[in-house]
Amino acid sequence: MRVRHLDCGSMHPLGGKLVDGEPGLFRFAHMVCHVLLVESDDGLVLVDTGFGVTDLTDPRTNLPGPFVALVRPVLDPAQAAVRQVKALGYDPADVRHIILTHLDLDHAGGLADFPDARVHVYGPELRAALTPATGAERHRYRQAHWAHGPKWEVHEPTGGEGWMGMEAVRGLAGLSDDFLLVPLVGHTRGHCGVAVRSDDGWLLHAGDAYFNRAQMGPTAKSTVGLRVFESLVQTEKEARKANQDRLRTMLAAHDVTVFSAHDVVELRQLTR
Repeated sequence: MRVRHLDCGSMHPLGGKLVDGEPGLFRFAHMVCHVLLVESDDGLVLVDTGFGVTDLTDPRTNLPGPFVALVRPVLDPAQAAVRQVKALGYDPADVRHIILTHLDLDHAGGLADFPDARVHVYGPELRAALTPATGAERHRYRQAHWAHGPKWEVHEPTGGEGWMGMEAVRGLAGLSDDFLLVPLVGHTRGHCGVAVRSDDGWLLHAGDAYFNRAQMGPTAKSTVGLRVFESLVQTEKEARKANQDRLRTMLAAHDVTVFSAHDVVELRQLTR
């Protein structure tokens, strides 16, 4: 259960310190798309995919123009998960499973680059993506990312089986109990964390349940820019805040490494 931490989509929005919390106001902020590549007995497993090759070579094909202008993704196809898998000496065909925190365009863009992988997703999230109920959902979910017909493995709520004080969905088809879906709804209707039991203990990829490491601290701080962004893109405000509280409680009580999808400092710490 060796785990590699990859950046599959650097982004540089305006705002500097107001967004990423690092010194310097008059600069572009730095955010990442934190993806896991796991060597397991079940084959290679990806947790999220970041942007895909097509997103990074011809963004007009799959990505909305306002998103590209505002978030400013680095259009380098070498950052796509499939290219990084190859660069590490693996065959992309050996990626047997993809587990998604959610289906936003910066998390599921690489699905088409692994057409034979089984794609594990929480049922409420897949339904939200396939039948978007609002204009915001039609904007965030890009049908082109799954036009190839992924091999969906849909997992439904199971009644709250416990994991470190959180609810968890176990028994992901074709995978061992070293992989769990941890429902953390709020950012989207079916947003989840993904727990992985690695050689160094449990990891929890919290997706977009939070955006900056300071939000998991005792004072639960966030930057002005991220507070505005979170409020604009959330689907269930109270659920999102409650799940952040649950994550902080879990961190205080259990030995687990938690990280978000977009915090560059967390990624740097884990790649060391």
